[in-house]
Amino acid sequence: MHVVPLPALADNYIWLLHDDAGNAIVVDPGEAAPALGALRERKLNLRAILLTHHHPDHTGGVAELLAYRQVPVYAPNDERIADATYRVNEGDSVVLESPVARFEVLAIPGHTTTHIAYAGEGLLLCGDTLFSLGCGRLFEGTPAQMLNSLDRLSALPGTTLVCCAHEYTASNGRFALTVEPDNAALHARLDQVATLRDAGKPSLPIALSAEWATNPFLRVDQAGVIAWCKQYDPSIHDRVGRFAALRAAKDAFRA
Repeated sequence: MHVVPLPALADNYIWLLHDDAGNAIVVDPGEAAPALGALRERKLNLRAILLTHHHPDHTGGVAELLAYRQVPVYAPNDERIADATYRVNEGDSVVLESPVARFEVLAIPGHTTTHIAYAGEGLLLCGDTLFSLGCGRLFEGTPAQMLNSLDRLSALPGTTLVCCAHEYTASNGRFALTVEPDNAALHARLDQVATLRDAGKPSLPIALSAEWATNPFLRVDQAGVIAWCKQYDPSIHDRVGRFAALRAAKDAFRA
């Protein structure tokens, strides 16, 4: 499976997955033009569309893609998504014949209440729940829900490639450095990101194992993050509180 992040809108990525026979899957098409351009340029046949949540910057291109080619659309059980062929949720599997692929569906509420991820083929298609060096804002869910969702994603194999939907890595990293300024792996990751972005390349996908070492939202039980939380609010004594403090600080962060 070839994995291609397609820049879209201001800072989104549409994920294009395809095999050597020219069969393709498009994930979270916030607009149609980048996906259509890549399909035509690479001479690919669109076979399916996967959606992680209802936000327009993830679904806005679906109708135009369906006008181009009628294919099944897999989406969460959410009436705010109009063009779903199959509504999928926790415990479901998406099994495709062309390209040959199998994804397990994970319910990961927090960013939205019906957010899902697709895990399979060595990939994690996680929309706006897990970002490199960060996580999504809590527009509809609670800190406890989001932390549980991140715990579930973090339990996947370390070789899993995280395919999130925004190029937020550099800005996320600047916040992460305020939490763990002595984290050598984080400094190395930010050097890598700067080199990639200066060359006009995406910072994604990234191995989940790299996120274990660098992403403060996956490190709420690590000594450095615990120490930061104690300084931020001495009354915090549990991991949900630590996550909530990190998320609140990130929401207010401007740098």
